Amino acid sequence: MTGKKLLILGNMDKPGVAERIESLRDWFARQAEVLAVQSTRQALPKNADRADLCVVFGGDGTLLSAARMLAETSVPLLGVNMGKLGFLAEYNVEHMQKHLGAILAGQVPPAERMMLQVCVYCNRGQEAFRSPAANDVAISAGEPFRMIDLSVARGSDHIARYLGDGLIVATPTGSTGYNMSAGGPILEPTLDAVAITPIAPHSLSLRPIAVGIDPLIRVTAERVNDGTAAIIDGQVRCGLRAGDQIEIRRAERPMRVVPHPGRAFFGTLANKLQWGRAPRNDEPPA
Repeated sequence: MTGKKLLILGNMDKPGVAERIESLRDWFARQAEVLAVQSTRQALPKNADRADLCVVFGGDGTLLSAARMLAETSVPLLGVNMGKLGFLAEYNVEHMQKHLGAILAGQVPPAERMMLQVCVYCNRGQEAFRSPAANDVAISAGEPFRMIDLSVARGSDHIARYLGDGLIVATPTGSTGYNMSAGGPILEPTLDAVAITPIAPHSLSLRPIAVGIDPLIRVTAERVNDGTAAIIDGQVRCGLRAGDQIEIRRAERPMRVVPHPGRAFFGTLANKLQWGRAPRNDEPPA
């Protein structure tokens, strides 16, 4: 045992996760002191901030949940992919077992990824909601699915009025998620910027833009629907009413993710998302 402390989190609702974690309990205990083994649906133990590493079993969504849970700590995350894509959760079980010793020895330093702090204020100025965000905050029109009107400013500078189905404010980490699917730019993870991407804008000229996160970004709900909401990382929801303001600023602490040794960001883009691949004609044989 190394004297290091581990926290093990998993999406126990995902098939095979609980069984795989159980099969590794003794192995983990030989590597380090295990503070807790639990579901991401449970509250963190009080000693979670003492962990030297949090190993997260599930997929990218599970890693995002863990990042928000640990947002007030500096505990690094190692994602073990038990899902489909595994863009953020870069390790499989075998690679995790191969590299864990080096990681605990400090030979694979965690990469820092910007997180956001999202606050919603009602039209009387009272705080109604607060949450960290690792990927993005999406403001979605919702039922009855009429076009909504959002005014966006950064500090004292007005950016634009967004008329359409909403908008996405994405971190560099989240730029390859919903933001990319909506036509937004991919941001290299170390950039100190966010992407603001309209969702189905009612304008030919309103395009995605990348801006610095300082000063804070303020979104004012000028006109919304009954079902309009601010959605954090696709997982946490806060309903919005006309006049509400959403303030988006840099979180005090970044998300710290242990990268897979030897895997570069652009290689992961190419391998996972087929980015930058030349056109091919893959006709089946006659």
